[in-house]
Amino acid sequence: MMTPLSTLTLSKVSLSLVFLFFVSLSPSYATSRLTHGHAYTPQSRAEKLIRSLNLFPKDPLNVVKTYDLAASFVPGNIVEKKFSFLADSGPSVQDLGHHAGYYSLPHSKAARMFYFFFESRNNNKDDPVVIWLTGGPGCGSELALFYENGPFHIANNLSLIWNDYGWDQASNILFVDQPTGTGFSYTSDDRDIRHDEAGVSNDLYDFLQEFFKAHPEFVKNDFYITGESYAGHYIPALASQVNKGNKQNEGIHINLKGFAIGNGLTNPAIQYSAYPDYALENGIITKSEHDEISKLIPGCVQAAKTCEAQGGRSCHTALDTCEVIFERILGIAGDINYYDIRKKCIGHLCYDFHNLETLLNLQKVKSALGVDAGIEFVSCSNTVYTAMEQDWMQNLDVGIPALLEDGIKLLVYAGEEDFICNWLGNSRWVQAIEWSGQKAFGTSPTVKFVVDGAEAGSLNSYGPLSFLKVHGAGHMVPMDQPKAALQMLKSWMGGNLTITK
Repeated sequence: MMTPLSTLTLSKVSLSLVFLFFVSLSPSYATSRLTHGHAYTPQSRAEKLIRSLNLFPKDPLNVVKTYDLAASFVPGNIVEKKFSFLADSGPSVQDLGHHAGYYSLPHSKAARMFYFFFESRNNNKDDPVVIWLTGGPGCGSELALFYENGPFHIANNLSLIWNDYGWDQASNILFVDQPTGTGFSYTSDDRDIRHDEAGVSNDLYDFLQEFFKAHPEFVKNDFYITGESYAGHYIPALASQVNKGNKQNEGIHINLKGFAIGNGLTNPAIQYSAYPDYALENGIITKSEHDEISKLIPGCVQAAKTCEAQGGRSCHTALDTCEVIFERILGIAGDINYYDIRKKCIGHLCYDFHNLETLLNLQKVKSALGVDAGIEFVSCSNTVYTAMEQDWMQNLDVGIPALLEDGIKLLVYAGEEDFICNWLGNSRWVQAIEWSGQKAFGTSPTVKFVVDGAEAGSLNSYGPLSFLKVHGAGHMVPMDQPKAALQMLKSWMGGNLTITK
């Protein structure tokens, strides 16, 4: 059980200022695709996503036009402060090791990337450094921070409760608001909005370089890239960028050991094709419905190939073509929660995360975090979502074989109750990766993933590649199975994920 901190109220925010002039829908990539065969614009898809989480951002994007913020932009600078939500009851601000900051992106006109950094709760500076990236595209990392694997959860009275299974129990963890315009990240120039993985991964790589300059004590630590949902695109792109930078001796060597994708969208052609099979296996559709809907798969696969070859408008066409598969199934399923098929959505509402917006838009909170009073927290940006539309159908597993051959570990994990990024589609693209261990992975035995003596999932592994199906979890594994998720992270980083306990 998580223990409430009676003094952890936001009416008693304390903070200490430290400047460092140096220097990652819903948590889901998913759209609220209750379109049932109708064509919807990217904007309407994004709005449905946001409403499904009971989020109502005031602005569609953080574009700040005030002169002071624009004039003070210095490319490559990090401005960071230590903060505490613990008032006077907990460790000192210095000892707590909770940081919030802005990084001025050097390859931008005026973009600032916001991040949280939580040092290990074990006071162990040797613990790995982990970066977490939330999907959307366009949703802030705070969704994961406060509802999944961060140090705190939000109570209904907006007080904070320690998360006993926060990933800061095993790592020094970063939560980043990206791409630009997401969360507290902002710009004063619309041209800074990103449209593809090249722009996204370049910004994140620049940030990591300056972050480690500002925190040289962590440079030697193992480094892992993690996230979920649409981050199934971000994560392999960033891993490839970091590995390339290391090989070419660009800047600081980042000690990349692995990357983990949770219920992600990585290879769309394979994953869209898995929808009818998953729906049939789980009793969502009948065999005759399955067979009829499956006739749409060849057109989807071909459209995805055209997108990869030609880009541009063909990628919009591919998304619209493949979306029909999903929409047809939802048209039959009705009010099913496509993030967790055990649950129902009420109207458009599938989860209630509105406390997040209330908390982070309090002036006392923004002040504690070093956020300008005029900046609103944009939980999910429909502008960012729309800007990334041509990126959606791109296959991001193409760079993974090279990473595996270099011995960089990959963990793909998926809650078995998620439909939108289901375990079946994820398993299929993992098995389809063309690398030297493909055959051995394909014939690897399925073993139990055990937590506290109970089976918590099923695991296949060979060499640096692991796939874990998590029992009793939907799209957001750390929220649904927090203990198992933390154990998964610890075991994987420690190299003993395959050892049953």
